[in-house]
Amino acid sequence: MKPSDSPVNDLDTVVPITTVSVLDWIALAILIVGGLNWGLVGVMNFDLVAAIFGNGSFASHVVYTLVGLAALYCIYFALRLSRPRR
Repeated sequence: MKPSDSPVNDLDTVVPITTVSVLDWIALAILIVGGLNWGLVGVMNFDLVAAIFGNGSFASHVVYTLVGLAALYCIYFALRLSRPRR
């Protein structure tokens, strides 16, 4: 059997690889940081964001808002990944 006679792998035509954008990675990283912060709050009652930026400060509100927006974006990202492929 010659190399040109090898069977064709149709997996790429059935399930295309979904590309992950830079925005996807940024949102995931922010969401992970937020999740770790909430883990610290739950386990040790320690809010790292408030400790770094000050409790109730503008900067801490910005960080919390970014985490919330990243979570909303990751819902879209998860739906995009779960879409049926053709």
